[in-house]
Amino acid sequence: MYDTIIIGGGPGGYLAAERLGQAGKKVLLIEEQCLGGTCLNAGCIPTKTLLNSAKHYVHAKEAGKFGVAAEKVSFDWAAMQRWKAEVVEKLRGGVAFQMKRFGVDVAEGRGELLAAPAGDKPGKVRVSFPSGEDACREHEGRTILICAGSVPALPPIPGGRDNPLVLDSTGLLAIEGVPKRLAVIGGGVIGVEFAGLFSSLGAEVTVIEMMDEIVPFMDKEQAPLLRRAMKNVKFKLGCRVEKIEGATVHYSAGNGKQEQAEADLTLLAAGRRPVLDTWGAEAAGLDLTSKGVTVDDRMRTSISGIWAAGDVTGRSLLAHSAYRMAEVAAADILARLDGAAALSPPNRMRYDAIPWAVYGLTEAAGVGLTEQEAAAKGIAVFKASLPMRASGRFAAENTFAGQGAVKVIACANTRRILGVHAVGVYASEFIWGGAALIEQELGIEDVKQLIFPHPTVCELIRDAVWELSPPDVRPAAKTEGRP
Repeated sequence: MYDTIIIGGGPGGYLAAERLGQAGKKVLLIEEQCLGGTCLNAGCIPTKTLLNSAKHYVHAKEAGKFGVAAEKVSFDWAAMQRWKAEVVEKLRGGVAFQMKRFGVDVAEGRGELLAAPAGDKPGKVRVSFPSGEDACREHEGRTILICAGSVPALPPIPGGRDNPLVLDSTGLLAIEGVPKRLAVIGGGVIGVEFAGLFSSLGAEVTVIEMMDEIVPFMDKEQAPLLRRAMKNVKFKLGCRVEKIEGATVHYSAGNGKQEQAEADLTLLAAGRRPVLDTWGAEAAGLDLTSKGVTVDDRMRTSISGIWAAGDVTGRSLLAHSAYRMAEVAAADILARLDGAAALSPPNRMRYDAIPWAVYGLTEAAGVGLTEQEAAAKGIAVFKASLPMRASGRFAAENTFAGQGAVKVIACANTRRILGVHAVGVYASEFIWGGAALIEQELGIEDVKQLIFPHPTVCELIRDAVWELSPPDVRPAAKTEGRP
C-alpha cells in the first residue's frame, strides 16, 4: 500500500511526489505519457527553447548596431528542433532522477480512480498500460492526489477539425519547416508567443482575436505596448472567425465586414481546458464544474482523502501555480498521514500574487491588480509608469530603446503595492519581485527603502514607486537619509 498515489506527472504531480518522498512517504506517481507533463514536453520548455533560438537569429542580424560583424546570418529549423529535443530530454531525465532520489515509484500508464479512501479503508487506483501481459494493475493508497492537467481547447469552428492545415500548439511545435504564412486564431498568451516565434523567423503572421486587445488580462495601458513591439505581426482585433476552408480563414470584423486570411498553416490558440473525463472523476463522485475540480484553499476536493492540484482545478493554468498548489496539497497530505494538525498558520493556496509572463523578443509580465481591476473593485489608486529606455542597462543592450514600460499600482488609502506590470526584455525574470512586494503587503515607503542592483532593468520598479506620490509625511513613515 502507498501513502499517496498521484495521478499525473506534470509540474504539480512530480513536485508533490518530490515533497512527499522527501518526507519519507511511500509514493506512486502515474503518468500516461512522459514525465514533466505538457509544460516540459509540449509547452513551456519547447516553446522557450525555440524562442531563444529565434532571439539568437534576430540578435545576430542586428549585431552590426553593436559593433559586431555577422555575415550571412541564417537559421536551421531542423537544428533548432534537435536542440529543443535535447533540452526536453535532459530535463525529463532530471525529473526521473528526482523520483529515484526520493524513492518515488513511477508507473507509465493511465491512472483511473476506482474508490476514494474512507476511514481506515484505502483508496484504489487502476493503472492501464498500453500493452503487455499486465494490461491493468490496481494499487491502494491512503491518500490520493489528482494532477491530471489540461489539453488545448478546440473551439467548434467549422472546418477546424480534421483539417491537416489546422494545428493546436502541440502540433505546431512538431512541424518540419517554418510556414511562409501562419494564421493564429486567438491573441492570448499561446497565440502571441507563437506569433512572435514565427514572425521572427520570417513568416507572415496574422493574429485574429475576438476581444478588442491581445492578452485580455493585461493592463490596458500595457497590452498595446506589447502589440506594437511585434512589428512584423498583423493583428485583427475585435474579429470573429466564422469558418476555415482549407488554407483560408474566414472572419467577420467588428463592423460586420467579411474578411479572410490566407495561410499555409493555422494555429488554434483558444486556450486550454482541464482534463476531467479520463481518470474516473464522475464515478468517484467528485464535485466538478466546467472549469475544473472543486477544491478549497488547501487543495482538498469534496471527498475526504482526495486532493487536486494544477490545471485540473481550473483555478490558474500556469506551471508555477501548479508547483505552489502541489506544495500546499503535500503539506496537508502530510498532516493527514502523520495524524498531526495542519501547519499553524495553515499552508494555504492564495491567488492574488501569482505572476504571469508572455515570452518573446519583447516580453510581458505582471502580478496583482491592473488599474482596471482596481477600479472595478472601487479601489482608488496611485499609479506610475516609466519607459524601459529609462533603464541604463536596457538602453545599453537593446536597439529598440522605446519599447516597453514598467507600471506600478498602489492603494491610495493604505499605500500598499497592489500591482506590478512590465513590457520589455527581462520582464519575466524580475516580475517575481513584484509578487514578493504584494505577498508581503509592502507599502510605498517600504519599497523606497529597498536596494536594487544597478544597472538593472528591475530597478525601474523602485523608480516607479518613487513616482507614485509625494513622500508620506506621517511620522511613522519618516526615513532618515532619504531624499
